[in-house]
Amino acid sequence: MLRIGLTGGIAAGKSVAARRFAEHGAVVIDHDLLAREVVAPGTIGLERVVEVFGEGVLGPDGALDRAALGHIVFGNHEARARLNALVHPEIHRLSVEREAAAGAADPGAVVVHDIPLLVETGQEDAFHILVVVDTPADLRIRRLVEGRGLSLPEARQRVAAQADDDVRRAAADIVVSGERAEDDLLAAIDALWARLQDEVAEEVV
Repeated sequence: MLRIGLTGGIAAGKSVAARRFAEHGAVVIDHDLLAREVVAPGTIGLERVVEVFGEGVLGPDGALDRAALGHIVFGNHEARARLNALVHPEIHRLSVEREAAAGAADPGAVVVHDIPLLVETGQEDAFHILVVVDTPADLRIRRLVEGRGLSLPEARQRVAAQADDDVRRAAADIVVSGERAEDDLLAAIDALWARLQDEVAEEVV
């Protein structure tokens, strides 16, 4: 089994890269989705989040109001650290379970862990290969404002809450650009996938 860590700043194009890996047959473990699972209604994770941050982070339906929580933790390092301490162990547990299932089903599987905060959580050495989708911060801010409806201060805050671009690039084994058209990023993942086939064969042996 070949384990790939995939990361990049918010709005860098990481989801596009993950989708392409999946189209090539990789098992993609989306840690953003796992983060939603661990705080779904009825989970211990949600109970703990409410205990720490209060009933104001719940919506009328009893589900987590992610926007309300975001207003609390983005721009507040201490609050964000408390949230991460609550959810990251559970996310890790689920990711280990999903990876084990993928390996049991196919010893030659390529498992891609799509992790927004991979570098921030010190997981640089946890994978055979670390791929970073690299896009300038100013472009990512513009994408957040124009594509996701964030205000300019909110977008800047989200970008500032993550690792510096230089830190991510320094941690990477492979850097692909998310700056240009989506087709260019897809082509870069296609080329990378072709190069990885020899490593997949080595892992099986």
